[in-house]
Amino acid sequence: MAGTGLGALTHAAWVERVPDLVAERRRAWGLRLGALYVAGAAGYTVRAELPDGAPAVLKLVFPHRESEHEADALALWDGDGAVRLLARDPDGHALLLERCEPGTPLGAVGADAALGAMVGLLPRLWKPAGAPFRPLAEEAEWWADSLPAAWERLGRPFPRRLLELALHALAELPPTQGEQVLLHQDLHADNVLAAAREPWLAIDPKPLVGEREFGVAALVRGGELGHSRHDVVYRLDRLTAELGLDRERARLWALAQTLAWAFDDDEFHPDHVEIAGWLADA
Repeated sequence: MAGTGLGALTHAAWVERVPDLVAERRRAWGLRLGALYVAGAAGYTVRAELPDGAPAVLKLVFPHRESEHEADALALWDGDGAVRLLARDPDGHALLLERCEPGTPLGAVGADAALGAMVGLLPRLWKPAGAPFRPLAEEAEWWADSLPAAWERLGRPFPRRLLELALHALAELPPTQGEQVLLHQDLHADNVLAAAREPWLAIDPKPLVGEREFGVAALVRGGELGHSRHDVVYRLDRLTAELGLDRERARLWALAQTLAWAFDDDEFHPDHVEIAGWLADA
């Protein structure tokens, strides 16, 4: 259910406003703008230079529930394992960021090396946190409320057994969580980039506060490191073993979020259902 907008502003209407927003931030921060990055579903990013010539990135964030408080997450990390926040506009939807160079995505180094890097990076990102970030328990409740309707609306595209397993997990896991830490709920291998300041830095946080076991869900599901039953189960087993996580809780969180994210407004992602099925049998 990624990409669900907040309020009445549609993505298309936001895209029409982007040139004006870019011009406003260029003037406010005295930027010289360069080449665009590949457009993402929830944002606009362009290379920039600060008035002193230092490299940076201007990012405009489409306001939606998953990117809410992105600037706050970057501020809390303060460059520790993540890209640095250099400036933000008052509503937190325009960000000036440290530029990652060369910017190679972590997935390019292969599964074993990427997982090794993430075992070192993830504990640095799991900082104790609370407000203003949305609790994982609240997000799980939203998924549980939304999943059955999406499943019906799109013609029951997978067996009810899988839906019921996800709903059971979303009911049982939230009240029994461990320590609450800051989580990046979309931390797949393409959201970690090679940089000069550190070998790897996380970008594009979709922040929640919840237990660590949820924090590997995006990596377990991420096809950048291989899309097969073996690949998915291997990632689950290695990450939970090396990070000291409860494998069963991590498996169920990954299954539930993967199935919830199979629905993106009125689009459906069958590869997510395939992954959820593998996790159901893992």
